[in-house]
Amino acid sequence: MKNRIREKRKELGLSQEELAKRCGVSRQTVNAIENDKYDPTLALAFRLARELGTAVDVLFQPAGEL
Repeated sequence: MKNRIREKRKELGLSQEELAKRCGVSRQTVNAIENDKYDPTLALAFRLARELGTAVDVLFQPAGEL
């Protein structure tokens, strides 16, 4: 699973810490997701997409599609 979290977060000028607070997780969790070390729960994926102003299927895609 690949994601565009870092790209979208930087477009919005958000730090990992700020995004984490908005989503109710730790900065380390956001970092792990951005670095493909952790796949978020479905609920967290929807929170991340909402905070980043995009759809889940745009934010997360199978590895071969990004």
